[in-house]
Amino acid sequence: MSDPRELPEHPVLVTGGGLGGLSTAMFLARRGVPALVVERHRSTSVHPKAAGQNPRTMELLRIGGVADEVMAAADIRGARGDFAIKVAETVGGRVLHTFAESFEELVAATESCTPMPWALAAQDRLEPILLAQARRHGASVRFGTELTDFAQDRDGVTAWLRETQTGAEHTVRARYLVAADGPRSLVREKLGIPRQGLGTLARFIGVIFEADLSAVLPPGSTGWYYLRHPQFTGTFGPTDREDRHTFYVQYDPDRGESPRDFTPERCTELIRLAVGSPGLRPHLLDVQAWDMAAWTAERWREGRVLLVGDAARVTPPTGGMGGNTAVGDAFDAAWKLAAVLGGEAGEGLLDSYGQERAQVARLVIDESLSIYARRMAPELLGTVPEGRGTAEVLMGFRYRSGAVAAEDDDPAPVEDPLHPTGRPGFRAPHVRIERDGAALSTVHLFGDGWVLLTGPRGAGWARAGRAAAAGTGVALQALTAGRELSVEEGELCGAYGIGPAGASLVRPDGVVAWRTPHPPGPDAVDALQAVLTRVLFR
Repeated sequence: MSDPRELPEHPVLVTGGGLGGLSTAMFLARRGVPALVVERHRSTSVHPKAAGQNPRTMELLRIGGVADEVMAAADIRGARGDFAIKVAETVGGRVLHTFAESFEELVAATESCTPMPWALAAQDRLEPILLAQARRHGASVRFGTELTDFAQDRDGVTAWLRETQTGAEHTVRARYLVAADGPRSLVREKLGIPRQGLGTLARFIGVIFEADLSAVLPPGSTGWYYLRHPQFTGTFGPTDREDRHTFYVQYDPDRGESPRDFTPERCTELIRLAVGSPGLRPHLLDVQAWDMAAWTAERWREGRVLLVGDAARVTPPTGGMGGNTAVGDAFDAAWKLAAVLGGEAGEGLLDSYGQERAQVARLVIDESLSIYARRMAPELLGTVPEGRGTAEVLMGFRYRSGAVAAEDDDPAPVEDPLHPTGRPGFRAPHVRIERDGAALSTVHLFGDGWVLLTGPRGAGWARAGRAAAAGTGVALQALTAGRELSVEEGELCGAYGIGPAGASLVRPDGVVAWRTPHPPGPDAVDALQAVLTRVLFR
């Protein structure tokens, strides 16, 4: 066995090259941390799974430098038709219930919260964008390579890798390991981390197929169907390509059913029944067994190992939040790892990763379960948690950890994002501003480092912030309303709850870490240094 001291060391090793792993690598690389990613498959996803990006995800992808590219890959604003979600016997058949949702209603739920739009890029389009950006900024990605074992010590992680085609084995060394290796995570299992939650809810066969359904679907339709056919229960939905569609059919092992029953002939028959087209000849691209489940890992960090995406939690797909949440996990893990590796933060900051993202995971799972019960499993109504509301979960979540200087003991996990309070732990409010003659949002200010926003009479806080940053080595820009920023009088101060002389400290992820409505005193520099020391676990 190689001596770990003799191995070339990577700052971060990421196992798994899906949405979570590639996002982690991209966000790390954008912060000057060149991760090594290993993925057992030979390429990125070739099938359009996990389609759609909500505005919070687009905020993070903007920071990653790829938001425009994602919008160009699949611009939801170009979709025609509707966003109706129907419970029906077949596509185009008898409708049992409709959850009508126009594009305008979808946008209205979030457009006053953020300048970022919705997008509809599927996984097969999004992953290559993330991959290219990660490599562009220094990440290394090895496809056809899998992690077979690892061991961690006080200084780092030793990992054993194998090339899937040749069987060649390699050993690498990393300061940290990010496990983004899916719901059956080898890393999580080896660490012995238990899972909590309802577990498996239903078992499905997922089919991705190509067919001309113009006679069945309205042009450009983005509607989704929950099918209660006399012969099966399933779902049907479009992708970001007009001729490509998804079909999921439920099967039950307790009735003697298994994935082996779903031959190409059987899948073709079921698709014909689902769309009411007996003569249809679909081209099957992919057929896979898949479990709908709901659980979270008890711990998201174990020493020098962090769990990301489906390795840390699995979410029912109802609501389309699973892939989006993986990107959120990746950003949180990346900025905190970069801060620790760069000496800006202490190791304790990594504990806040699991604390914060597990809170979001519970919100997302509860919301997804609530939607699942209403649309597919009415027998679960009253037994699964009530949802908080999609907009509240996506844009109004609250973090509680040592990386936030909370100012109250309000137990509410969310707030109405249409009426944000600017309190620590919540997303920093979207306020329209002008900077250097450009019309922007406050959201555009966040991402590269820490930001201290001050009211028009809070310039003393801005000076103190710059001094505190210099004294602590923290990357921070201090901006004052009426000076560096042009804004409607009182709008920023009111939205952030800081008054004309106060200040708000915002983290790189656009979450408020601390605020004060009071003017700066003679100890302002010491006060800000203390806050930064506290929330960065220095």
